[in-house]
Amino acid sequence: MANLPASTPVQTSPNIDDAVAPRTRVGLGFAWVGLLIFAIGAKPDLFGLDRSPVVGFIQIVVFLLGLLMMCLGGYLALHALWWNLERTITSDIGSRLVSTGFVFCTFAGLADIFGMGSHPFPQVPYFGAWQATGVLIGQGIIALGFLMMIPFHRKHK
Repeated sequence: MANLPASTPVQTSPNIDDAVAPRTRVGLGFAWVGLLIFAIGAKPDLFGLDRSPVVGFIQIVVFLLGLLMMCLGGYLALHALWWNLERTITSDIGSRLVSTGFVFCTFAGLADIFGMGSHPFPQVPYFGAWQATGVLIGQGIIALGFLMMIPFHRKHK
């Protein structure tokens, strides 16, 4: 081991950027697992799991769970990018839009279960065109929220 001169500084405190990478990786990991679960729920025939010609309750719940994991992972990853920075009002509104979009997707997807769809409770729940449109609108709200959460800041020298 070579002897270092006494004037060589050794960094002993953690770097601020060291906290960002693990949080971002965990968030992206959640988002990728959520995407896989969402794909299984939305298109189970791609994985050899399709057992019904219609989109039923279990399939709707699986893709909503996948969407929930994608929302949580995206929130964690984008929130980590604001590490050691003051969040803007736009970012705060964006995080609320992500939550609102997921709630919109949940109510649209489970409308039959809540008794507001075209097939009330005694009938078999059916994911119809109106519900699909509602879920797509909710996903658009989520996407807008994520865009608003991106930190478009520049470091001043």
